[in-house]
Amino acid sequence: MVSAKQGASRTARRPLVSGNWKMHHDHIEALHAVRDLGLRLKREEAALVDVSVHPPFTDLRTVQVLLEGEGIPVMLGAQHCHTEDAGAFTGEVSPRMLARLGVRFVIVGHSERRRLFGMTDEVVAATLVAVLRHQLTPICCVGESAEERDAGRTEARLEAQLRGALAGLSPEQLGSLVLAYEPIWAIGTGRAATPVDAQDAAGFLRGIVGEIGGAEAARSVRIQYGGSVTAENAAELLAEPDIDGLLVGGASLQAASFHDIIRAVVACYRSDAA
Repeated sequence: MVSAKQGASRTARRPLVSGNWKMHHDHIEALHAVRDLGLRLKREEAALVDVSVHPPFTDLRTVQVLLEGEGIPVMLGAQHCHTEDAGAFTGEVSPRMLARLGVRFVIVGHSERRRLFGMTDEVVAATLVAVLRHQLTPICCVGESAEERDAGRTEARLEAQLRGALAGLSPEQLGSLVLAYEPIWAIGTGRAATPVDAQDAAGFLRGIVGEIGGAEAARSVRIQYGGSVTAENAAELLAEPDIDGLLVGGASLQAASFHDIIRAVVACYRSDAA
C-alpha cells in the first residue's frame, strides 16, 4: 500500500467541497440557494478550494444558467446517471445529457443508490466508465454499515467495493477520480466519524488505489469524507493528510451553513500555504 507518508502532501491535491442536495429544492429554491452562495463565496476562497453543487435533475438547467450567467465560481454536479448514452430506460438520465448541460462531477454509487435502488458494484463500475467516457469526473462513494463496522469488517467492505468499482480503469483514470468515504452509520444521524476514523479509511483507500494503479495514481486521487459534515468538524477532518475534501449533505442545502464549511476548509489550506 501507499501510505500517507509516501503520498503527496495535502496541499498538492486541490480540495473539493461538494454539496449533495439529494431530493431537495425545486428549481426556484435552487436558484435562490445558489445565488445566495454566490454572494457569500469570495474569489480568494474559490482560488483555494473547488466547490461543486449537486442538485436534482430538474434543477440542473436552472443552476447551469445561473452559474455561467453570473460567473459564480462553483462547478455543477449531478447525483447519478445511467450507464448508457441513450435508450429505452424510462426515468433515467444519461451521462451524455449531463455533459451537454455543463456538468463537471457525477456522484456514483452513493450509499442511498446502493441501498434503496439496488445499485451493485458491477453497475457502479459500468457507471464510472460511462461518466469518464464523457470527460466528466466521477465521485465514487464507498462506505460500511454500522453492522459491518461493529463486526470489524470495515476494511474488507471498503476493499471489495473499491476493487469492484475500479476494475478495468487505467492508472490515469484512477488518478483523475474523486473517492468519497461515506460511513453509512454517520449519514443523517448527526454522528460523524472521528478524524482518526476518517483518516484510517482514507489512507486505506489510497493504499488500494496504489495497489491497483501505482504510486502516481495514489498520489493524485482526491478522497472526500462524507457523513454529518458541519463547519465545526470540517477543519479537523481536512487536517488529516489523506482527506482532500468533503461530501456535504444536509448542511449544503442552505448557503450560509455550506459557506461556513467552505470557509473552514479554506482556512485549513490557507494556513498550510502560509
